Parts: sequence; C-alpha cells; structure tokens
Amino acid sequence: MATVLKVKNLKTHFKLRTGTLKAVDGLSFEVEPGRVLCIVGESGSGKSVTAQSIMRLIEQPGRIVDGSIQYRDQDLLTLSESEVEKLRGNRIGMIFQDPMTSLNPVFTIGEQITETIVAHQGVKKNEARTRAVELLRLVGIPEPEGRLNDYPHQFSGGMRQRVLIAIAIACEPDLLIADEPTTALDVTIQAQILKLLSAVQKKLHSAMILITHDLGVVSAMADEVLVMYSGRMVEFGDVETIFRNPRHPYTVGLLESIIKLDDTRDSELRSISGLPPVPVDPPPGCAFRDRCPQAIDVCGEQDPKPYQTETGSVVQCHIVEREESEERRNST
Repeated sequence: MATVLKVKNLKTHFKLRTGTLKAVDGLSFEVEPGRVLCIVGESGSGKSVTAQSIMRLIEQPGRIVDGSIQYRDQDLLTLSESEVEKLRGNRIGMIFQDPMTSLNPVFTIGEQITETIVAHQGVKKNEARTRAVELLRLVGIPEPEGRLNDYPHQFSGGMRQRVLIAIAIACEPDLLIADEPTTALDVTIQAQILKLLSAVQKKLHSAMILITHDLGVVSAMADEVLVMYSGRMVEFGDVETIFRNPRHPYTVGLLESIIKLDDTRDSELRSISGLPPVPVDPPPGCAFRDRCPQAIDVCGEQDPKPYQTETGSVVQCHIVEREESEERRNST
C-alpha cells in the first residue's frame, strides 16, 4: 500500500523581532490511504502550522526552513507555485476552521464550487454546475438546486461547513486535511459534521489528517494519533494504544483531563499545571520539562530522540526510554 503523504523533519519557523519562533520543529509522520491521522495538542502546539505547511500556505514572516513533504512521488517543497496549485484543491483538499472567512462573501455557493471543478477538471460550466448540485446533495444541503444561487451569509454555520466540505471533495482528492472543522459549531451540529466527514472519507477511501483538540473526536475518528507539544511530536501510535496505554507524561495529562462519565459534581477537575512555552529560540531539552511531574536533570539538558516503546507507540521522552531500559536490564 503506497503512502499518500510522508513528512520528514519538517521545520517551519517565523522570524520575529524577539527571535525565531519554531512553530514546527523537526516533525515526521506518514499517512496511508483510507486512514485517519488525528493531530492533537494544546493551542500553540503547531497543529495548524503543520497543515498550512503541507498546503504550502505559510506566509511571511514564516518560512519552511528544512525537511520534506512527500505527496505520492512528489516533494511538495520542491514544486513551483503553479505546480502546487494544480494539486491544492484537486488531489489535496482542505477544510478550514471558519467557513465564514473561508468562503468568498461576494460569490454564490454555486460559483465557488463550480470554479474548483472547472479549474481542475477542465469541464464546461454546465457540467460543473450539475456536479455542484450532486455535491451539495451528498453533504446534506436540502434543495441543492435552489441553494446554488445563495450567498454564504444565507447559510447557517453548520451548512457553511457542509459547503466547505463539498468544495474540498469536489475533485475526489486522495488526501483531505481538516483543521478543527467543528470549532465554531454547537455540539449537535459538530456531531453531524464529523459523521459526514467520516462518511465522505470512507466513500472516497481518502487519507485524512484531522486536527483537533477534542480527544472525544479523536477516539471516534482516528486510526493513528500524533500528539504535538511546542512544535514537536511527543507521542505517535494507533488510537487504541494511545488511549489505553499512553506513555509520554504530556499524553497522560491530556487524557486525565477528560471529564469521565462516572465523575460527580464534587469530582476535582484535572488539568496540566502551568502553560505551554512560547517556542522562541527555545533552550535545549524537552519543552515539557517545566510542567512535567516526572522531569529529571537530563530533560533540561538534551533534546529527547524518537523511541519505540514496548507497547508500539513512538515517544520523545527521556523518562520513558530510561524506565524501559531499566526494566529490560532487570528482567535479564
């Protein structure tokens, strides 16, 4: 099975007056056809910048300074802008957080969907319009023929998000990137949109990267999970392993902060103490060390390297590596 996307040692930095903000700093992962990779982490961990880097949408003062982004047999970072535009919205579709700012308010929904189809598939407008009606019907827009002529402000938030999904899948991409697609929606509509996304992804057998901070969404949607902190991967593995046996202290903290069904009104709300650091010219060592209850001296001295745990996940953590090494020595 050919890998759809392979990201290796991606570094996206922003030059600021105060120093270099290392928004993404040495990130590597792969996505296979038909699989859903969820990227999770607190705000500012680098999730959205990762998506924008893949799509080549980083603007000044940001710049991709190192790494490779291999889509099929092409390195996206070596392609010209015109070559990337042929893939963007065609073979790679993206669903953004806020549909109101992503949709053009002065064009009808029909115009915006047909524009994508005509640009990438070279069909006539009448044929593209027929396809647009089919797409609106597929994503659950009632009376799609009549709604083609409506403008974005005439749709509810949930319906606008459905329109964005229709645009993203118009050319049946084999990679979908959804950047917190339910952030601005109420809980009921969130569930509907996630159900739609899952159905569309399965229908197209697309690979999908779903960016979210909601671990409930992750447990329902993911095949694999990538946990990010301060621009780096701290843990990666299949969803069952991550939820049943998390290894990195940050992953453990995230999962422990979820409100459980058996919690009572008197139950103490759990959280990770402290705040994430701003990664401007960060010092050596693990970025989580100041918030980690298990931190040891080496955590502040050396950057942790990727380590394959006995449970199958990959972590970047001195503590986990040391614990498992000691366990192996004691068992021999």
